[in-house]
Amino acid sequence: MNKSGSWIFFIIAGVVIFVLLGLHMMIQHLDGILGIFNPAGGSALDWDNVIYRSKSGFFTFTYIILLAAALYHGFYGLRTIVFEMGPRKQVERVWTAFFWAVGIVLFIVGTYAAIAVRTVETAL
Repeated sequence: MNKSGSWIFFIIAGVVIFVLLGLHMMIQHLDGILGIFNPAGGSALDWDNVIYRSKSGFFTFTYIILLAAALYHGFYGLRTIVFEMGPRKQVERVWTAFFWAVGIVLFIVGTYAAIAVRTVETAL
């Protein structure tokens, strides 16, 4: 992918992060106003409310999308910072491969966690 395409994905990932983290902030910190995601009532951090959101397909999907956007945005930004130091092309390729490998591993682990939490029982 060329640099402008990567940059556009970087900007899109930033917008996705902004929207999904805004949703997170509203659900977690404005639970008195937006209690629709807290069917058990009370705090957004009460166990029954956490389990409800964890079993929701919408939240699982948004967690995975947020994870992908955050990993891409973060690693692309870090890669850009490293490349501003002017390494040789061979070193740039190694860094790029490293960031992709770490990002893919973290995405797999995070996606597994987002899906696996759906099997948690409501009462421990």
